[in-house]
Amino acid sequence: MVQTIRIEAAARERAGKGAARATRRGGSVPAVIYGAKQEATLLALDPRDVMKELQKGGWQSHLYEVAVAGGATERCLMRDVQFHPVSDQPIHVDFQRLAAGQKIRVRVPVALLGEDVSPGIKAGGVANLVRRDLEVMADPDNVPERFEVDLSTAEIGDTIRWSAVKDQQGAVPTLDRDFVVLTVAPPTVAEAEVVIAAPAPAPDAGKGGKGAKGAAKPAAPAAKKK
Repeated sequence: MVQTIRIEAAARERAGKGAARATRRGGSVPAVIYGAKQEATLLALDPRDVMKELQKGGWQSHLYEVAVAGGATERCLMRDVQFHPVSDQPIHVDFQRLAAGQKIRVRVPVALLGEDVSPGIKAGGVANLVRRDLEVMADPDNVPERFEVDLSTAEIGDTIRWSAVKDQQGAVPTLDRDFVVLTVAPPTVAEAEVVIAAPAPAPDAGKGGKGAKGAAKPAAPAAKKK
């Protein structure tokens, strides 16, 4: 089941770029919660909480309970994070509010199982992960942490599709076909290096020979008979 994480937040009163800059100057990260046909909620987050989530990985498939000081707790997905172009620090976070019974579009990472016993991998094959994460529609309370692909019987040349993914938990892919998730490619054969030998030097004819140094002088032309 998808992980639910609680984040504490403070409410912001004003929207706009100037208000967002003022929030950053105060040491917080501006954020907003939108969706479910309700008015947007403006927030200020502790940057340490934001970085903690980003460093975990998989934050786009986590459920968040954003507790607004003095207000309600909102059930959300973290949809987008904007970063400073120089410092690479988060400067804005977008959350999507979840409505009751609403299915959500999430990206779930793919995990490989059985690589150590796979006949194809042991024979030198390479697991070529075509899709490192899969986009699906899922119930917010039943989103898998990861989709598992079993390679324990995979041979070189095998193709593993969505239908072979374990523990789908009712998730429906956004692609309307049984798409390829992974292939077991044959081992890469390095091209043989061709070495071209340099031509051997011309033999030295030696003294009195016809070489460059000891070349014989051409004979003088015979004298004409008078």
